[in-house]
Amino acid sequence: MEPVPPERMPGERKLEGLVAYDAALDELIANTDQTLRIFDRKIGRAFNTVQRYDLLRRMLLPGRTRRVLIVLHETSNIVRDCPRLMLLLRQFSHNVFIHQTQSAAHSVYDPFAIGDDTRFVRRFHYDDVRGAATIGDVAYTSLLLRRFEEIWGVSTPAISATTIGL
Repeated sequence: MEPVPPERMPGERKLEGLVAYDAALDELIANTDQTLRIFDRKIGRAFNTVQRYDLLRRMLLPGRTRRVLIVLHETSNIVRDCPRLMLLLRQFSHNVFIHQTQSAAHSVYDPFAIGDDTRFVRRFHYDDVRGAATIGDVAYTSLLLRRFEEIWGVSTPAISATTIGL
């Protein structure tokens, strides 16, 4: 058996490129039963694919307690580039929340997603295509959870399910 390098945890795999990151994110969504938390600079076009829409929908359908919490630095492209995500927001307005960071969190630069407090995927920088997917690293996952809660705390709702005109 080959020894595990000290910089990698058991259950961690390196991700090289955005295709690998998106595949790992899809796998994370498919294996999430209750709460999915996502932080990124802006939402990618992968959130408008049929596959991602189906994965998110299947995750949300079984119950009202399931949640998708998304925090982004930039939200201006969502309505234009992601009509399927907007459809999910309308269908599951009680389960899907999209927030935008305020200036206190603009220095956070490493996108990540956490599924059910037990697994995560992350990139080292939003301009970098390298990253890691991890299952079972409870200590690091709890650090990311606290970090997400801090970012969520300094964010505000950005996109709503309906347009209200006055």
